[in-house]
Amino acid sequence: MAFIQRLQLVQREADVVERKVDRLVKDVNNTHGSKEELFRRCRELQISAEKTLKALQTLAKADDRAPEEDMRYDRKKQAEERRLKKMLERLNTLSLELSPPGPSAAADNISKEDSEDDGDGNSGDNNSSDDDDDDDDETDGKDEDRAPSSSQFYMVLNDLEGEQEGDLSIQRGEVLRIIKKTSDGWWLAQNTKGYRGVVPKTFLKLDSEIDDEDEEDTEDEDENDEDEEEEEDEVEEKPSDDQGKDSKVSNWSTVRKALTQIDTTDVLSAMGAIPSGFRSSTLSKLLEEDVHFKCSHYVQPELSGSQLSFKDLSLDTDTGRVRSRQVRTCVCFTLWSCRMIPSPGVGLQVLSRHIRLCAFDGTQVLSNIHTVRASYNSKNPKTWTFSPMMSGILPTLLDGDCFLRSDSLSPNLGILFELGVSFLRKSTGERGELSCGWAFLKLTDDTGNPIPNKTYELQVNGGTPYEKDVIVETSTNRKSVFQQMLQGKQQPKLNVKLKSTNSRTRAQLSLLPDTLLYCLNCVHLLVLHRQLLADTLLIDRPTMQNADPISSPILSTFPALLDQTDLLDALRISWMEAETNMSRAQKRDLTYLKQEFSKVYMSVYFLLNSPSLPCYRWADPPSEEQRARVIYAALEDLKKYQHTARQSGGPEIFFDSDHSHFAFDVQECTFDLLNAAR
Repeated sequence: MAFIQRLQLVQREADVVERKVDRLVKDVNNTHGSKEELFRRCRELQISAEKTLKALQTLAKADDRAPEEDMRYDRKKQAEERRLKKMLERLNTLSLELSPPGPSAAADNISKEDSEDDGDGNSGDNNSSDDDDDDDDETDGKDEDRAPSSSQFYMVLNDLEGEQEGDLSIQRGEVLRIIKKTSDGWWLAQNTKGYRGVVPKTFLKLDSEIDDEDEEDTEDEDENDEDEEEEEDEVEEKPSDDQGKDSKVSNWSTVRKALTQIDTTDVLSAMGAIPSGFRSSTLSKLLEEDVHFKCSHYVQPELSGSQLSFKDLSLDTDTGRVRSRQVRTCVCFTLWSCRMIPSPGVGLQVLSRHIRLCAFDGTQVLSNIHTVRASYNSKNPKTWTFSPMMSGILPTLLDGDCFLRSDSLSPNLGILFELGVSFLRKSTGERGELSCGWAFLKLTDDTGNPIPNKTYELQVNGGTPYEKDVIVETSTNRKSVFQQMLQGKQQPKLNVKLKSTNSRTRAQLSLLPDTLLYCLNCVHLLVLHRQLLADTLLIDRPTMQNADPISSPILSTFPALLDQTDLLDALRISWMEAETNMSRAQKRDLTYLKQEFSKVYMSVYFLLNSPSLPCYRWADPPSEEQRARVIYAALEDLKKYQHTARQSGGPEIFFDSDHSHFAFDVQECTFDLLNAAR
């Protein structure tokens, strides 16, 4: 039983280290000794604890042990490992508290050691915490996606053979350690032999007996364990009295979580389902987490520094129109095509291929994030194409003709293109979005002059925009050296054309906000909204200091249409048909245009509050099809009413029993300047 004796030796070393840690904590609390001496002792204990932990992790397993004995040995080893990591966390806290001002060598060293642990495959253990409640194991709440404590063991209820790569085969009665829980019901687990994979949570049952045995083993090793844990809690609570110390501890915990958290992309990469270089979409996360990256935010008026006037919105007193504003950068460009873009592997259903783009200076996003969906041929899925100059009933989402206005002073300003795919994992039903790579087009040369208008072939890089020199593999299969050399000449490319526009388009663009990225076919709608916004805020308000809510359905709901492009298409088509019935004089009459636009807009406003219209959901084909049927059926009915009444926006449709709508809410037609203004 030499392996048990080696484990006992490690346990004795851990006991010695723990007693020294307790003595150090008491000396720190009682301020016995100088701060430099206490910091030196803390550093020595960190080194001793790390050596003991590594010695524990390198203990070999015996091949001739019985399964029950092997399992008992593993539980004791894991309990000892948790105890050592808990001591290290206490020492890390003390190190941050005792370290002198400036960069801490101890903290740097610990960070390196943690990164080495991550490289050894122990990332699932590093973010363990004994403070997690056992009740969290049985709930499926919003905290389910975090990595659980390493003390959470589950027993397998039934046998299950892994059907595909990445699944873990399990047997009834087997005990698994849960590394990460996810909301889709497939948890990442590890068996006693060290194999990892995903298993369905319905096949697992919380094994409380194992947790009890772990606690008994720990109590047998030290009779005063409970008193020491209470003393440790007091020590951990003490730094919270100092705000600066508390922030250091919380930041360290955040860094450890970020380093050890297992992402969906990591699981798919391990399964071989995605090519090398794919990552979780960076721009998609920004859109989901922060409304300030949506177009609806940037079309709102921007307040000046004094908060008493508008920075980018003013009227020409002679004409009554919005005054034009020139910005440092205003470019128009067209997305042409992408080639050699690899597709996800077997097991993933692609719901959308698209490009998300924004203004970028190498470090931060400087505009809204705009999305253009790509088309492809099933015979050649590696080539993506786009449809410039959209017209008629074709959707705006496919429009590759875009513009960018930016007043940024950054010398590295450019356009970031992130190629992405939205996917559905067939085995679990999990939805997500992957980045297939990114490209960057800097809009100025080395001397600071604008780059010429021409077609640019951009290299598509792998990883995220903050990673360098990551290559996107065009296949998940291994290739020979010759094939790899040939593949180097066939790396993914994106073709983008910078172009000039006519004077009418340039004049319309000058009326828009200082920062905006959107498609060119909607510029005239944006200009009309801008004009109505200026009239309401600069003319109709009693005083410039008045900030009362304003009754205006257009101003309150138009930004929402920019984030739901199918409704924006309905407005664009309706307005296009209304313009065909106007004379030249009417098209030049701004007052008449605003009146007609308000009438046409009410048909879309009616759709926006229709219960038959499903909620807008990105890359959901059934929802998109149902929304399209509802929208175009309503537009056809509206045409009939308009033809009968011979007027734009016939009101009869709004009272038809066949077209129900939600109960009226006054907030739907209320524009709140204080909440809307930037």
